[in-house]
Amino acid sequence: MNTSPYDVLLETLGTDARREEKLPEMERKQDPWESAMQATCECLSWRGTLDNLERRHAEDTLDETTYRDFPVRARSVVVTAHELIERGVFTAEELRSRMNAVRERFNRA
Repeated sequence: MNTSPYDVLLETLGTDARREEKLPEMERKQDPWESAMQATCECLSWRGTLDNLERRHAEDTLDETTYRDFPVRARSVVVTAHELIERGVFTAEELRSRMNAVRERFNRA
């Protein structure tokens, strides 16, 4: 079992999902999860849980250090989860449990 509360986030990085060497295309259409993530971040900011500016500062700090191996497009969701764990909104074990439930649903489909 991992010891850091953020190891649950690092576990999501599979061996085939490494950082892209180039920036993502600016003209491409967002994946549905990216739009949902933006909406979630807006709601978190609106309700005072995680201000957008604070989240962006956290992304700037963690993007090129802790989560540098993650694909650029995935970093915002990982950093947001990191910050919510840091603030006690949920625990790493709660996140791990929910992620396992989602994986199980996808594997059955």
